[in-house]
Amino acid sequence: MNSDSKVTPLRPKRPCPECGKPSARDTFPFCSTRCKDIDLNRWLKGAYVIKARDDEEETDPDAPN
Repeated sequence: MNSDSKVTPLRPKRPCPECGKPSARDTFPFCSTRCKDIDLNRWLKGAYVIKARDDEEETDPDAPN
């Protein structure tokens, strides 16, 4: 008997952000290890950037006040 068939998903299935196929439980939110690795490679190459807020002044933590 397969116990996985009785599990109710907590969230709706989402498409893979790389290829659009349905996501898999083992590699969520991706559909496969391949898509997961493609995304990781893009992060490591610097293709994705998290921008800093423009209104923050850059301060040197080692500088005297």
